[in-house]
Amino acid sequence: MSNASSFENTHAEGGATGLESLVMGASRIRVDDKRIINCHADLNQLVPFKYQWAWQKYLHACANHWMPNEINMSADIALWKSLDGLTEDERLIIKRNLGFFATADSLVANNLVLAVYRHITNPECRQYLLRQAFEEALHTHAYQHVIESLGMDEAEVFNMYREVPAVARKAAWSLPYTQSLADPNFHTGTPENNQRLLRDLIAFYVVFEGIFFYVGFTQILSMGRRNKMTGTSEQFQYILRDESMHMNFGIDVINQIKIENPDIWTDSFKQEIIQMILDGVDLELQYAIDTMPRGILGMNAEMFKEYLHFIANRRCAQIGLTQQFPGATNPFPWMSEMMDLKKEKNFFETRVTEYQTGGTLSWDE
Repeated sequence: MSNASSFENTHAEGGATGLESLVMGASRIRVDDKRIINCHADLNQLVPFKYQWAWQKYLHACANHWMPNEINMSADIALWKSLDGLTEDERLIIKRNLGFFATADSLVANNLVLAVYRHITNPECRQYLLRQAFEEALHTHAYQHVIESLGMDEAEVFNMYREVPAVARKAAWSLPYTQSLADPNFHTGTPENNQRLLRDLIAFYVVFEGIFFYVGFTQILSMGRRNKMTGTSEQFQYILRDESMHMNFGIDVINQIKIENPDIWTDSFKQEIIQMILDGVDLELQYAIDTMPRGILGMNAEMFKEYLHFIANRRCAQIGLTQQFPGATNPFPWMSEMMDLKKEKNFFETRVTEYQTGGTLSWDE
C-alpha cells in the first residue's frame, strides 16, 4: 500500500497538512515518500530523515540559544543618556535600524507561520521552521528590550515602518510576496503555483533576510567595534548569526525545490529572480544613503554600494544564478568574523553557563 494513500487529502492539489484523517493500518513512511513541497505522506512522522541538513540546522539553532535580557545594557543606557556621547548621525543610525528591524522580524515571522509553513510538506524542514519562528519572536523581543532599556519612544520606533520612507520602502516591498501564500485558496501542485511559492521564498530568504538586513547589521556592529553601544551591538551580533542560519536554510530549501521541480526553473523565471535581487540592492542602497547621508564610522554610501554588489553576487551564486556585479569585493571583511565563533573570544562567555555554546558552528554571510 502506497503511503501517499494513507491519508485523506483536504484538497486536490498541494500536499498534506498534518491534520488529515487517520487511516488505520496504513504503511510506514519511506524516505522516498518525502518531498519539500506537494508531499502527501504523513507529516506527523519526523523520521526517517530525508533532508539531514534540515535536522542539523535545527540542532545547531538549538545549540545557539540565547535571550535578550542576558546581555548587559548598562553601558548603552549611560551612553545614550549622555549629552555628548553620541553624534546626531550615530543616534539616527540606531533609531532607524531599530525602527526597521523591530517590525521586519515580525513580518518574517508572520510570513513563516501564516504562509510558508503551510506549503512546506516535510517534517524535518517544518521542525526548523518552528525554531526559526521562535527566533524571529526572540529578535523582536531583543529590539523591544533595547528600545525600552534606552528609554526611546516605543510607539515612534515601532511605527517607523509606516512613517519613515527609508524604512517603509523595504517593508512594503516584502508584503506582496507573502499575501498570495497566505490566501487560503492558494495551493501548490501546479507549475504556476509551485513557481509562485519559490518566488516568495526567494523574496524573503534571499532578498529580505539576505540583502535588506545587511546595511543595518553592518552599521550597528561597526559601532560596537568602536566600543559604542556595545550591548546593542551584542544583541545584533546574536541576531545576525541567527539570520545567517535562516538564510542558509532557506537557500537549501530553494535549491531542493529546484531539484525536485526542474520544470519551474525556466530562463524567464531566472531573469525575473535576478531583477528581484537587483531591485533589492537598489532599495537597500537607498536605505544606506538615507540612514548615513554624510558618512560615518569610517563608512559611506559608496562603500555600501560595493558591499551590496558583493552580497548580491553571493546570493545569485548560492541559488545558481549568474553573478551580476563581476569583480565586486567586500569592503567590510570583519563582518565575516562577526559570524565565525571560532575567530574571537567566546561570544557566550557573559551568558548563563547551562546553555550549550555554539563554538562548533560554522556560519556564512
